[in-house]
Amino acid sequence: MNARNILLQNAKNLLGWRTDRKIVVFAVDDYGNVRLHSKEARQKLDMAGLPTYNRFDAFDSLETKQDLAILYETLSSVNDKNGRNAVFTAYTVPCNINFEKIAETNYEEYHYEVISETYQKLATSDASAYKGGWELWKEGIEKGLMVPQFHGREHLNVNLFNEKLEAEDHDLMTCLKNRSFTSIKSNEDKLISPMAAFDFWQFKENEHFHGILEDGLIQFENVFGTRAQNFTPPVYSAHPVLHKTLKKHGIRFVDMAMISSVHQGQGKFDKKFNYTGKKNDEGLCLIVRNVVFEPSANYDIDWPSYVMQQIEAAFRWNRPAVISSHRVNFCGHINEDNRKKGVKALHELLKRITDRWPEVEFMAANELGELIVSE
Repeated sequence: MNARNILLQNAKNLLGWRTDRKIVVFAVDDYGNVRLHSKEARQKLDMAGLPTYNRFDAFDSLETKQDLAILYETLSSVNDKNGRNAVFTAYTVPCNINFEKIAETNYEEYHYEVISETYQKLATSDASAYKGGWELWKEGIEKGLMVPQFHGREHLNVNLFNEKLEAEDHDLMTCLKNRSFTSIKSNEDKLISPMAAFDFWQFKENEHFHGILEDGLIQFENVFGTRAQNFTPPVYSAHPVLHKTLKKHGIRFVDMAMISSVHQGQGKFDKKFNYTGKKNDEGLCLIVRNVVFEPSANYDIDWPSYVMQQIEAAFRWNRPAVISSHRVNFCGHINEDNRKKGVKALHELLKRITDRWPEVEFMAANELGELIVSE
């Protein structure tokens, strides 16, 4: 790590909630989301001219039973000072595109289904990857390996989806016919990403998002049997005006970037500085990630060493280490080698953490939030 990076790692830990305890939280986005259906789907998208813009377009898919089983084995391979295994706070969407219903209604409007239905369908069409997958998800929760929290109702912008549907957009229609939602162009004129559920151009569009959030939190509780306490939006993009609805429906902690560019509408942005433990206008406690772990972003980086340096910086300033990651790092349905590399890096990282700090404590993000507000 060069001098500039060392300075940045320390600078981002200057403000925020302090503790003498060595706390490590894994905050991992995108669970529950269907992006690529299969290798065959990716091949058909390639043939139709849909480019692979990033690693998510290349490797990301709904977590298979193999993905989950290998992840659980890895998280269980270490224990903290309390005898607890490592745990993923899985920021999860409870809903996905209902491809069949959209087709049945002649591609006229968006329809969704809950994640348990998605697994049920995939267990029929691709049993080797998905039969028993939903049961394994629930097993991971029961064993304390996965703690799902709210990542939005679905990982897509419904307004933009319906606009593209009405226009019979080539990329969207190709994706839908391949049970996927990826490699779709953003609306650059209005700064709206297809994956960003709460992106908008006119500020009044936020009025519609309140209903989506409310419905999404209800669906989350229906699916997982418990209310979500933490929220982070897809692509880290959501206006604070939505926090009122989040609070009303049980959200207490919001995961935000240290420096947020908050869209005010029509391309105007305000900068907001955040830190762990800060309270927003609604009284919600903010949690800011201060460590990055993204093996699939660049396989050539020694990720365990890089992450250890970041954790060292956090602990130096008596901060909890909140590690930011994404499901794509541990996905093997499209490319098994991608999962192997990601899991290998995770396994080595966990061993190095527990060797270096025997007093380490693994926590879910909601537990960290509870600890912060209790002091």
